[in-house]
Amino acid sequence: MLEMRPDCEKCGTDLPAGDAGAFICSFECTFCADCAEVLDDRCPNCGGELVDRPVRARSHHAASPPSTERRFKG
Repeated sequence: MLEMRPDCEKCGTDLPAGDAGAFICSFECTFCADCAEVLDDRCPNCGGELVDRPVRARSHHAASPPSTERRFKG
């Protein structure tokens, strides 16, 4: 199950698990669409490809809650 991290690691933008617009690499590093574009869809941490993160239906949030740990280092 994906962690569904709550924010962009580069700019801190909120990325709710139930909304589209987040991009992840195979290690689940998470970025907003604007930052993924600036990064040319390459993860700055591992060099992997950034792809669209799937949306988690809100009906599953209680049983499989998204992460609340923010990763923005700015």
